[in-house]
Amino acid sequence: MAAIARWCLRHRLVVVLLWLLALGGTAAGATLAGSAYSNDYEVPGTESGRATALLDRGFHGLGGDSDTIVWHSDRGSVRADAVEQRVGGMLDEVAELPGIAAVTSPYGDGGAPGQVSEDGHTAYATVTFDAQADDIPEDRARALVDTARAAATDDLQIELGGSAVALTEAPGGHVAEVVGVAVAAVVLFLAFGSLAASALPIATALVSVGIAYSGIVLLGHLMTVADFAPMLGMLVGLGVGIDYALFIVTRHRRGLKRGLSVAEAAETAVATTGRAVVFAGATVCIALLGMLILRLGFLNGVAIAASLTVLLTVAASVTLLPALLSFIGTRALSRRERRTLAERGPQPELPTGFAARWSAFVERHPKVLGAVAVLVMGVLALPTLSLHLGTSDQGNGPATATTRKAYDLLADGFGPGVNGPLTLVAGLDGADDRVALDRLPAALTATKGVASVSPVTYNSTGDTAVLTVVPDSPPQSKATSELVDRLRDDVLPTAGAGTSLDVHVGGVTASYDDFAEIIVGKLPLFVGVVIALGCLLLLLAFRSLGIPLKAAAMNVAAVAGAFGIVVAIFQWGWGSEPLGLGSAGPIEPFLPVIMVSVLFGLSMDYQVFLVSRMYEEWLETGDNRRAVRVGLAETSRVINSAAVIMISVFLAFVLSGDRVIAMFGIALAAAVALDAFVLRTLLVPALMHLLGGANWWLPKWMDRLLPRISIEPPECREAADTRAKIPVQRVTAPAAEERDDDVRDIAG
Repeated sequence: MAAIARWCLRHRLVVVLLWLLALGGTAAGATLAGSAYSNDYEVPGTESGRATALLDRGFHGLGGDSDTIVWHSDRGSVRADAVEQRVGGMLDEVAELPGIAAVTSPYGDGGAPGQVSEDGHTAYATVTFDAQADDIPEDRARALVDTARAAATDDLQIELGGSAVALTEAPGGHVAEVVGVAVAAVVLFLAFGSLAASALPIATALVSVGIAYSGIVLLGHLMTVADFAPMLGMLVGLGVGIDYALFIVTRHRRGLKRGLSVAEAAETAVATTGRAVVFAGATVCIALLGMLILRLGFLNGVAIAASLTVLLTVAASVTLLPALLSFIGTRALSRRERRTLAERGPQPELPTGFAARWSAFVERHPKVLGAVAVLVMGVLALPTLSLHLGTSDQGNGPATATTRKAYDLLADGFGPGVNGPLTLVAGLDGADDRVALDRLPAALTATKGVASVSPVTYNSTGDTAVLTVVPDSPPQSKATSELVDRLRDDVLPTAGAGTSLDVHVGGVTASYDDFAEIIVGKLPLFVGVVIALGCLLLLLAFRSLGIPLKAAAMNVAAVAGAFGIVVAIFQWGWGSEPLGLGSAGPIEPFLPVIMVSVLFGLSMDYQVFLVSRMYEEWLETGDNRRAVRVGLAETSRVINSAAVIMISVFLAFVLSGDRVIAMFGIALAAAVALDAFVLRTLLVPALMHLLGGANWWLPKWMDRLLPRISIEPPECREAADTRAKIPVQRVTAPAAEERDDDVRDIAG
């Protein structure tokens, strides 16, 4: 690391220009290539996946995205001649739009039955595109919305719903990013007192995140990348990027105050704190890449995109940042600090103020404070026990969105199940199959949980058929999921008994259920692998069994507490509407996987920065009490500052207007807050005081077998090796006690 720092310092202009060239090049490439995101929940081999494939083959295009135009009149019937003429003309225009495969209208001789409500005030038409929503250009979706809404009058309300229509409501602008960066800038300035020093972490993060954002756009052309992946990458990248740079700049400023030159201070900062940054970034990347073991294309792109962002932020922190530090020179210190240094010369920087007093307080009361921390985390984690995984739909959107209005109109006019119909697709092989299929609607109508069944529709060759089942319960309810299972396990096998008829249950609701079931089934393996890899890295770094085990427990606690808060806000609806996040609904099935990856990585960051300082002190003195006290006193302030920055960045993404991104933002902000203010500065040091020297115990045979990964400065390891050769009493008694007295005096 020192060699890298020296090269970057000697070639500072080249380093800055290379990073700016990379930023400009990737941005230009992303602009020319355009985006190609895909929210494909289909998993090969699932029932819903087979239904979609069979529908697309048999009906050539009707497997495309299906959207809805809903019209409603409070004062009259939608069957009135004036309404029928106006809406009918509009539907004819829609049918002529590019990309539209079919329009199913309730009007005319061939009108679809059941598309007018019983009270006659609401009706809807189904619009089918020739492609899935991910492949539909936004201008085509916009043309549909504009054409349909143009027919609205004061007495006729027209709203639209569906995945393609939702493309026109995608949040625009970068308000969330601007707010997050602005708050981070204020916190950095208050922490450093230097405008130049506070600008560097933000500049470093923006450059690396900008390159990563463009890289994710390009990545979408090579593999499946969800449309929220760039925003997630930016959210994580800004948080960790600013924090990593903050830790290095803090160490650099400490070196300047000790009288080191600018180059020496920057080199020392990268060689010491930079090691911890690289190690912390590696743990985040490993946790994110753990998603690959699930073998889900939808999540593979998210994992690689987020890992790319973290990798670039780490690289910028240890290359671009030291180059920028050399440019600003001693201005990394505030004017008062530079004046004090010039007048008094270098002064020893001992932990003072609240940080030292808090560290001493934790040392005196580890049992009580540890119990309080456990109680707080337990209470916050309780809602996690009622976690319900499912996919939020347009009924959870903001009340002002046309998709939410269409959803509510359909639910009021036709029942809650019309917003989540099930599509039954069958492949036919002979007359027996057709006879059995013709009897199926009657059996479905008599099935518990079914509100209505459409007639069977055959394709032109007669080898594929489709029919629609409308549940009597909302798409997100447990009753609808039970109906899907009932159809697959009992009703359909019975109907096809004695024939080769094989009917597949598909549709959006069924595909979401299949996706959630696969996620839940693989979640224990995924969490176990992520925990095991994280523990292995900490074991190699700190040569201790206790440190990684405590870190795993703390990470699980942080995740549980964060999910408890997410469940309360998004699933129970505590404050979701006032925050503009829509109504209460289930938690996205992929959220636990992504959040476990990100949260485990971020939790490891604070564990590494806190314990690495304790480890340095332990290697030098062999005194656990002093190591914990000094490590906490010297790192708690910067960890808390970093946490405030990260929390501000994450919470700012609630302003994005996207429910999924808001979930990420609140979950990450909650986890960081709990991790920094409850776990790392309270529960972890309390436990380490209680365990004493056992914190650093490692069997000798294991120590010999494990490879060495050093994140501590070389002089600390040399001190430990020297101490190992000398009787303990001769090293620890006078020196450690004398320094203990110094710290106690300051804390007092």
